[in-house]
Amino acid sequence: MIFPKKRDPGFITIRRGGTLEDSHHRLLAEWAAECAAHVLPLFETVQPMDPRPRPAVEQARAWRRGEITMSQARSAAGHANAAARQPSGAARHAAHAAAQAAAVAHVAAHELGAAAYAIKAARAAAAKGEGDRAGRRECSWQRERLPVPIRDLVLDDQRLRNAICWSVFDC
Repeated sequence: MIFPKKRDPGFITIRRGGTLEDSHHRLLAEWAAECAAHVLPLFETVQPMDPRPRPAVEQARAWRRGEITMSQARSAAGHANAAARQPSGAARHAAHAAAQAAAVAHVAAHELGAAAYAIKAARAAAAKGEGDRAGRRECSWQRERLPVPIRDLVLDDQRLRNAICWSVFDC
């Protein structure tokens, strides 16, 4: 994950010196899980015998509900990233989206990775010549689901880091 030179305190929890409230951290995890879940079938269609990305999305949601520890969610992220090694294209991006969603428990700013990889998956799965349009649709779909308490935080993060590393949030 790529950060700007100065980390946004809005993505650092209050107990670590930032301004992110735990409730907002959990909303980031849920939104990231929703983004990843939306494209997860693109992985599961190609790799039906590999179950690793789905538990990562489920673990992100379980962490949000307080049912598991950050370490458990982070472990699921590692498994989903490992699942991304073999496939290419949309399937690989979808597995990475699931991994990033689970990693939000560890570092809140992974929320952008989950969204970006989901957009990349949608672009890669689109028919020839339709990738940009599919990416814009996915980006708009994600933004429609942004909870109000974190909406400005996420949109600011997209504006800040889009040019640095993702180039997918122009929707």
